[in-house]
Order: sequence, then C-alpha cells, then structure tokens
Amino acid sequence: MKKYERSFKEYAVKLSYERGKGQIETIESELGITHSCLNRWRQDYEKFGTGSFCGTGYLKLTPEQSIIANLEKKIKDSELTLEILKSGSKYVAQGKVMTKEFIENNKHKFSILKMCNALQVSRTTYYTRKKQEISNTESRIMLLKEEVKSIFYEFKRTYGCMKITKELHKRGFKIQSAQVIVYMKSLGLHRKAKRKFKATTDSLHNHYVSPNVLNREFKVSEPSKAWVSDITYIQTMRGFLYLTIIMDLFDRKIIGWSLSDAMSTKATTLPAWEMAVRNREISKDLIFHSDRGVQYANKIFTKKLDSYGCVTRSMSRRENHTDNAVCESFFSCFKRELINKNKLLPRKQLRGEIYEYIENWYNKKRRHSFLGYKTIEEFDKINLLNDNFFNEKEPNNLLDS
Repeated sequence: MKKYERSFKEYAVKLSYERGKGQIETIESELGITHSCLNRWRQDYEKFGTGSFCGTGYLKLTPEQSIIANLEKKIKDSELTLEILKSGSKYVAQGKVMTKEFIENNKHKFSILKMCNALQVSRTTYYTRKKQEISNTESRIMLLKEEVKSIFYEFKRTYGCMKITKELHKRGFKIQSAQVIVYMKSLGLHRKAKRKFKATTDSLHNHYVSPNVLNREFKVSEPSKAWVSDITYIQTMRGFLYLTIIMDLFDRKIIGWSLSDAMSTKATTLPAWEMAVRNREISKDLIFHSDRGVQYANKIFTKKLDSYGCVTRSMSRRENHTDNAVCESFFSCFKRELINKNKLLPRKQLRGEIYEYIENWYNKKRRHSFLGYKTIEEFDKINLLNDNFFNEKEPNNLLDS
C-alpha cells in the first residue's frame, strides 16, 4: 500500500475545497490518488482539522483535545524538571565534577537532555567532561569532601571547622580551616546549636560555704592540682536522672562521675568522689572546686574531703556560674552532643548511652580545643613521654552509684 506524506494529504484536501466537488475527479487524476483515499482524507480533516494525518502510532485529536494534550505534556515536563532539580541542585552547588556524576548516575531515570536543561548544563560540556579524565586536583577535592563529611557524621555532627581540620591533619591531609569551611558549606553541614539549661544548685542552706580559692584559674600544670565538680539534671521517659561529674583541670578528663535518680549526697557527690580517687591519685595541695549546692556543703561530704588532709575546698560565688565555667562548658557539650539529639529515653537505655559518651567518647575520642585539638589520650601520652610524673590507675568501669 502506497504511503503519502502529511503535507501531501493536506494539500490534496485543501485543493478539493478550493476547486469544489465538481473538480474532485480531475484532482484525483492530477495527483494520482484514488477516490476512496481523497474521500477518507476529507472526512478526517473535517473531524480532526490540523490533528489529522498524524501517522501510525499517534492518536487523532480534535483541536480541543490537542490543546488539552499539550497542556498535560507541559505539566508532566514541569513535574519532571522539578524532580530533577530537587535531586540534582545540591550536586550543581558542588561543581562541574559532581554535576557530571549526578547526570551519569541518573541517566537510567531521566533523559540526559532533560537533566542538562533542568540543571542548565550544556550537553556539549557534559559529553566533553565525560570523555576527559578527572584531574588530580579535582580528585583531591572530592576525596577531601568525602573525608570532611565522614568526620562530621563520625563525631556526631558536633565538630566545627577547627576540629575537623585537626582530625584531617591527624589523618595525613594538608588543609587549612578556611577551606574546610568552604567544603562544609557546599555539603550543607552545620554543627548543632547550643542550648541553655537551668541550674540545679540548691544553695539555700546553713552549711559552711568555702571561699573561691580557685578564682577562675582553670589552667594547671600538673594532674590532681585542681578538680572541679558540678551536677546537672537529665529528663527521661520517667522523671529525671542527675549526673554528677568530677573533672581534673589538667587534662579535662572526667575522672569521677555518678548517675542517680535522687539528689542526695550519698547518690551524687560521694560516689563521684570515690570513683575519682580510685581513678587518679591525689597529690598534696589539691583544690576541689564546686558550686554552693548542699550536696557539696553538707557535713557528710565535707568530712569525706577533710579525711584526706590535703584537699582545699573552693566554691563559686553566689549566682556566679562563670566561677565554675569548665563544668558548665562540659554540660553544654554533653547535652548538645548526646541529650538534645534524642527523644526522651528509658532510664536503662540512657544510662548506657551516658556511659558510652563519657568513657569512650569524651575521655578518649573527642578533640578538645583547650588541649590544642588533641584527644585526652593523646595529650596524656605526650605529657607522660615528656615527664614521668603522671600516675594514674586504670579507669573504673562501674556505670553508676
């Protein structure tokens, strides 16, 4: 069966209208077509107009149907463009290499033409880029970005640019903190924000209050010269738990701690002190600093400290939290890095997570700006090599008092 072009069919139909029905046989003879063909073409044109003669595999549409179909096609194209932009815009922000990788990885899902148009990338650039090998500089940047992302999530989204930079240096990368900032912004990595918490200190009592002997001298040259302590509350699914810590200002290590469901001295400060003296020997002239809370000022705890004969008590001034700023800073980090990220947890689960945080994260893996962005273990190792005065026992692994 002979096939005719669409333009030929339209020409034949329009010619038949111009010359009239009396000339149809003449037209058929001139064009070499049968009467049935021309008659069928005329019927299609009367019904579908410009939607006629669309070819095999295409629907014949009336003008109204054609308008609707075009609108539906535009909506579908817009939805597809939006989907591409949602998935690919973050890769465009990371540069040409990552954009090319996105297109390459998604060509089974979207057409290359659609992705290039949506992301405003030249197809020529894409195909040229595909043929070229990635330069050494581009490979290094991609590797650094992956390392930055890996460190950020490995350290629980708590590290800013300085700590990530120091961790990269430890892993053998040479990079400036300014470049880490750029990479973090391009990757959309933002450190968790700090939150303020209410104090738990009960200083309305008649017990003896010690003067502020420490006087904000938070830097000491030897271990067991100054210990600081504080208590904070943690909400659980069923009531509160109270965390008491004792920190050695020399290396900022938590040498003693207690997690309890009551605020009594026997549940808070006493067990924390007992753990501290098991973990680290007291040298002569130790300053023990705390707030004015009753757990520190009462006779039971005072008697315990006095029994060592070499402990000088020190207390913050009234309503002056900066006198114990190091403990306040620890609790701020602790709640930002562990507590705030979780919903309210059962007590048993929270106890396990707090143990993991203090013993395995804070005391071993976390980098501290005060220690020159070293971990506590790295700092202690350096000082142990430099001087043989550091005398510390094995850490106590008991979870709670």
